Amino acid sequence: MSTRLLPAPDMLIGKRFDVALAKMTGLSRAKAAELVASGSARVLGRDVDKAAVLLEGDMIEIDEHDPEPVAEPIATDMAIVYEDDDVVVVDKPVGVAAHASVGWTGPTVLGSLLDRGVHITSYGAAGRQGIVSRLDVGTSGLMLVCKSELAYKEMRRQFSEHEVVKTYEALVQGNLQEDKATIDAPIGRAKVSDFRFCITPAGKPAITHWDVLERFGEATLARINLETGRTHQIRVHFSSIGHPLVGDPMYGANPKLAQECGLQRQWLHAMQLDFRHPRTHVWTTVTSTLPPDLSHALDVMAQRRDAADLQQV
Repeated sequence: MSTRLLPAPDMLIGKRFDVALAKMTGLSRAKAAELVASGSARVLGRDVDKAAVLLEGDMIEIDEHDPEPVAEPIATDMAIVYEDDDVVVVDKPVGVAAHASVGWTGPTVLGSLLDRGVHITSYGAAGRQGIVSRLDVGTSGLMLVCKSELAYKEMRRQFSEHEVVKTYEALVQGNLQEDKATIDAPIGRAKVSDFRFCITPAGKPAITHWDVLERFGEATLARINLETGRTHQIRVHFSSIGHPLVGDPMYGANPKLAQECGLQRQWLHAMQLDFRHPRTHVWTTVTSTLPPDLSHALDVMAQRRDAADLQQV
């Protein structure tokens, strides 16, 4: 419990204590009267009841009960696809954050693992222990968390030196002209929003390699490897070449196409992680499968492509 000390405002001098308290706190008059009666609201230096008149110079002290901590929701559908004494790799569902942050009230990878009794190293910033690489809330797929101190040090090094191979699949709008290419363009925070990023000379280096997997005419499925790991890198890079990810209106995607595909988020999934095991140094590969919403969107795109081909016959 904490207390709040407030001077009696000039405009409320001469008013009943309960009336003034209600105006000062935004509470109902009845609730304010309850606080006075219980002793949770009082005037310092004199004994008053709810009908007492406030005087110039009065200081009002109010007890405030700290809110009960709200339990973090748990991602019960988050699969563990690889685990040993050093690392755990999860298949993160959409709508799950990597770790807790200001304003986020949904489930997190870290919280859900701890709830299951998975030991996580204490190494790392508070609330982000064991995390050496993250995925956006709206991106699904593989994410590695460190269980041992040895793993945290080594995997942090591997990620920072770009030794880990991170393979994504993305469905982008339009028909990519080339079968494979590289986007090399620096990324920084956009001035128009704290949540958006953009191509800017002042940004950090960012390199994205892609290969076409399947063409649908109005969209293209691509396999993507990141040489760097900037926030929103894939989304920003493909938007910058005129091919935003399907379902990503923040970076220019057509919301109508997303709706017709049944998408409520960007079509992006972390499909594979390749890394050298931090203890054994054995090259390790972990793979994922597409979640239902992304698979459904591909089925819709294939049907639209086939229907368009039939019309041309």
